[in-house]
Amino acid sequence: MTGIIILAAGASVRLGKPKQNLIYKGQTLLQRTIETANASVCDPVIVVTGANKDVIEPTIKNLNIITVYNEAWQEGMASSIRSGIIEMQKIEPKVTSVILMLCDQPLVDTHILNLLILAKSKEGIAVCAYNETLGPPALFDAVYFPELLSLKGQEGAKKLLLKYADKAHVIPFPQGIIDIDTLEDFEKLSASHLNPPR
Repeated sequence: MTGIIILAAGASVRLGKPKQNLIYKGQTLLQRTIETANASVCDPVIVVTGANKDVIEPTIKNLNIITVYNEAWQEGMASSIRSGIIEMQKIEPKVTSVILMLCDQPLVDTHILNLLILAKSKEGIAVCAYNETLGPPALFDAVYFPELLSLKGQEGAKKLLLKYADKAHVIPFPQGIIDIDTLEDFEKLSASHLNPPR
């Protein structure tokens, strides 16, 4: 059984407003991410919130997810990963692996998520490759949960991906490079949607 943890606790400092609530193709970025996760073969789906919780959670309250609030969100991404893993183990002790997703990669689709499960290496890691690096979404077998729980501060799962790169099954995903950190990023995304390449 593979669950999904969507990391959505960041303060969107560079953007200046909650990126989770930006509207793209009629939905917020977080709603789109949740819809993609729920359409996959994964279950359960956990969303970790933190900064701007009060304006983000109302937009997802009726969706088929479990929400966990990361009180230590200011520490960085590691605290959100810990919150998600702890909640996952609590509600689904038999979970065998998790996929870590971000809420600001709007081109991630269900096919990629399902492919991570099908393609994971015998060591239990599958990861996307883009922009000459490895990154999310990424799948980790439960054997890696202790190391995920030991991450600190701004450390994300990339620390493990680099450590175990030779053991991971790598899936090319060029669109993974598109994430939303600034208003300019979002404007480019919106423009590409309105004026798709021919």
